[in-house]
Amino acid sequence: MGRAVFRGGVHPPEHKDATAGLPVEWAPLPERLVVPLSQHLGAPCKATVAAGDRVERGQVVGDIEAMVSSPVHSPVSGTVAEIGTTLTAAGSVVGCVVIDRDEEQDLDSYVAVPDGDDRRARVRAAGIVGMGGATFPSVVKLTPPKGMEITTVILNGCECEPFLTCDHRLMLEQPERVVAGAGYIRDMVGAKRVVIAVESNKPDAAAALKAVATEGIEVTVLPTRYPQGAEKQLIYALVKKEVPHGKLPAAVGVIVHNVATAAAIADALELGKPLTERVVTVTGSVARPGNYRVLLGTLVSELIEAAGGLTGDVERVISGGPMTGMALGSLDVPVTKGMSGIVALPKGMAAAAVSDDQPCMRCGRCPESCPMGLEPYAIANYAHRAMWDAAAKRDALDCIECGICSYVCPTNRPLAQLIKVAKAAAMAKGVKA
Repeated sequence: MGRAVFRGGVHPPEHKDATAGLPVEWAPLPERLVVPLSQHLGAPCKATVAAGDRVERGQVVGDIEAMVSSPVHSPVSGTVAEIGTTLTAAGSVVGCVVIDRDEEQDLDSYVAVPDGDDRRARVRAAGIVGMGGATFPSVVKLTPPKGMEITTVILNGCECEPFLTCDHRLMLEQPERVVAGAGYIRDMVGAKRVVIAVESNKPDAAAALKAVATEGIEVTVLPTRYPQGAEKQLIYALVKKEVPHGKLPAAVGVIVHNVATAAAIADALELGKPLTERVVTVTGSVARPGNYRVLLGTLVSELIEAAGGLTGDVERVISGGPMTGMALGSLDVPVTKGMSGIVALPKGMAAAAVSDDQPCMRCGRCPESCPMGLEPYAIANYAHRAMWDAAAKRDALDCIECGICSYVCPTNRPLAQLIKVAKAAAMAKGVKA
């Protein structure tokens, strides 16, 4: 087993047993889907259809000519009910296409991505983005800046967030799709080395990948430690290179893709399949935890109902994992390309709701655990006082938002949230890392 060496990190309870052994199953198809026109970083799409239009499964319903963007497709065959707006898991309001599905659906049929020799164009046309949660348009990563040679492709199969097992099941059930995607990514960027990284708590997934790995594709098992799957930590663990401040991994000759993204790329290039569904782990205080294949645009409330509904005294429902995810203010938000999990936390498990002026004990736990070597308590203090320039000078923009500082704080200070505010304010002022 390979040895990962990155500073800091923690090992929170994994809470994966409830779903790790459960095969992926289709969630029931909703009667109406709410498809956001912004499911990616970058420019939001504009609707390419109108109310009353007939649409087919896989048809483009939103797009825009922008370098950093990604089209969205209809997950079903049906009729456009309206072009409106919807609340997202992040709490923002974005444009959406509301589609009433036909009663009969053939999920094996779809409008295929246009064929051609330009693989990058086909990846973009399929609407593929980073499915680990970042939602960065994949075609941008596959087009490194001129003068930057990509020598190594890393596929992230660590899935270090507690509770989540959707990537685990994908690697176990469709390892050949992950490996095929790895090969296509390698060929598109001209890399010499491909590494699929899996944490040691998923030996079955690592074995499944090794069994189908083709020549030149390595499967490396890394120790289980959060945030092993964070991009910069993963790069350092595998190639012993640090990404410079304010730079992308391409600056050190590396690109990182999630395993689900790689599988989606293989589906797009081999089958012409656009991204209209994904696997979501639904777990915690629900009657029937599981890994569900979900049509994008399904409301979280309907997905929870498919999992048997909430049980017990649920305090918080989180989109994503508990370390980096977001607490939902409403369950009537749609599933999107980057939504890897829905976690219902019972009372007592969620972090206490406290104000942001809790006294700092100067215990040293947050800088000791920070994988980026920052001093979260200091950045948070400046953020609390709206001293954005001072926060930026303490390298707030280097924060990877892993949530460890809040997790280890004995006085429950919302350090991660304060640092997020500082980052947003600094970027709004044009401050660079």
